[in-house]
Amino acid sequence: MKKVKYLLSLLFTTQFLIAQSIDIGTGASIDVGVGADICAETYGNINGTLTGGGTQCGQFPLPVELTTFTATAKENVVNLYWKTETEVNNYGFEIERGQTSNVKSQITWKKIGFVEGHGNSNSPKEYSFTDNKPFGGSKFQYRLKQIDNDGQFEYSDIVEVVVIPEKFALYQNYPNPFNPTTKIRYQIPLLGGDERGGLVTLKVYDVLGNEVATLVNEEQTAGRYEVQFNASSLSSGIYFYKLQAGSFVETKKMILIR
Repeated sequence: MKKVKYLLSLLFTTQFLIAQSIDIGTGASIDVGVGADICAETYGNINGTLTGGGTQCGQFPLPVELTTFTATAKENVVNLYWKTETEVNNYGFEIERGQTSNVKSQITWKKIGFVEGHGNSNSPKEYSFTDNKPFGGSKFQYRLKQIDNDGQFEYSDIVEVVVIPEKFALYQNYPNPFNPTTKIRYQIPLLGGDERGGLVTLKVYDVLGNEVATLVNEEQTAGRYEVQFNASSLSSGIYFYKLQAGSFVETKKMILIR
């Protein structure tokens, strides 16, 4: 049988039955509308693609089959990579980052991104995502929330990665100038080779050297951190924020404008 191009738009709740063997050539497509169903008693060579929001039954059930999901850390970013073998109704993947709290070791999950899926596919597909903001410590968990076109979803297994800075750093607050809030980021390496870290303080002072706020005063593990400073109770002017961790001390200037 010669290869032909099938473009079938099934817009109503119906079933289209192909009673004989067919040969869907590479580059050909079948558009299965939402609520429609396509079946075949005997499939031939299917090298094309199936698109749309309908379903495929009979001898062609394609789940969203996740075959690989990994996380690697390089410098201060985390690169995620995953691969699917087959997909059906795949709207896409929400990427969630988790951190373990000190209360009953519970993981708190936060959505950090979304990657669009390929809909329906019977060939391997590769995906990737880069997390540029792994703040709050050194150990992070990641999982994928695979979402169908109809809103149903399923979570992947969890992968864990460790991000440990090589040196101390206190970054310039952003935005700067600010009114009335700004964010301050800093990073802490291993203190004395111990991942558990030590006492860290981050304080804000006015131009006369008076302490006006304590943002951090606790033991922290090695990692990258971000805190928010709210200066709604302060007047306009120049302020300084100082980070101290072990023998490391650094101070930077910021400007509050009303």
